[in-house]
Amino acid sequence: MAGVTNVAFRQLCSEQGAGLYVCEMITSRGIVEGDRASLAMLAFSDTETTRSVQLYGIDPVYVGKAVEILAADHGVGHIDLNFGCPVPKVTRKGGGAALPWKRRLLAEILSSAVQSAQPYGVPVTMKTRKGIDDDHLTYLEAGRIAQETGCAAIALHGRTAQQHYSGRADWNAIGALVDHVDIPVLGNGDIWEARDALAMVEHTGCAGVVVGRGCLGRPWLFRDLAAALSDEQSAGEQVTSLPTLGEVAVMMRRHAEQLSENLGEERGCVEFRKHIAWYLKGFAAGGSVRSRLGMISSLAALDELLDTLDPHEPYPVGELGTPRGRQGNPKASVTLPHGWLEDRDDLVIDAGAELGVSGG
Repeated sequence: MAGVTNVAFRQLCSEQGAGLYVCEMITSRGIVEGDRASLAMLAFSDTETTRSVQLYGIDPVYVGKAVEILAADHGVGHIDLNFGCPVPKVTRKGGGAALPWKRRLLAEILSSAVQSAQPYGVPVTMKTRKGIDDDHLTYLEAGRIAQETGCAAIALHGRTAQQHYSGRADWNAIGALVDHVDIPVLGNGDIWEARDALAMVEHTGCAGVVVGRGCLGRPWLFRDLAAALSDEQSAGEQVTSLPTLGEVAVMMRRHAEQLSENLGEERGCVEFRKHIAWYLKGFAAGGSVRSRLGMISSLAALDELLDTLDPHEPYPVGELGTPRGRQGNPKASVTLPHGWLEDRDDLVIDAGAELGVSGG
């Protein structure tokens, strides 16, 4: 997630027990052309024993070169190719969730990435959605292509691009993909609590879960997930941490401090502003405090405001299991390049489709 899965938040999540966490989306063209903003996103903490990069691209040549650069020059140990982004600026160029419709192009991109990663022992995975819309589903064929080209695993978000983040994720589709391929399938969509992960694994038979919006303002969710999915956990037992507002405030302070260490204090505090509403969702913190927190530019200002919060206020249990982050409504249609749906085997690439700007 752009501006969220940076090194500071990943470090926070790793301390809570996250297994593997990818960086913000980086474009293959940005890596190949040495774009400063793209290269700056290749920052990792000491806790990231496996450097995992989420890579975007629509040109097999650029993708292959980018994978080699990441593995050879930056010590990256895992590449995840993003074919799940539903935003119009990406799909209108044939990228993200639109790309798997072009099955030959998908195969060439995956083959190029896997072949470039092989000499370095770096596994390549892919993330995708069910398809463009209900009339243009791609996930089963994409799973077969991922397996045939040598991908280590495939993650499926149980929504179409048209749905964006609305409605409910289709876990039945995840189960269908599990039955369709022999490589591990990771389930994604509507994991808000540890019990959701247990339910998804039981319902679909998936090998693991991918968490996106569910961890916004709640990095301790990974502690719950690690406990719930451990062998020692009793079958069906639910594990949920319920931190007080004081404990949440401590987490907020640490997050802002880590951002400041990486970006400088003022910029780090400004970057932290976007997380405040997620951390305080459901708590009784007044509008005045929330508004002032949304304007902080120093750690001292943050400390002063956090001290005004009631440290003993219990976690709002009504927020458990509720959506976080982007939701919105399904789109009338997905923005696609002209004639995109006419030929599934077409390999023609829009010269302007290979985005040079990273970050999602």
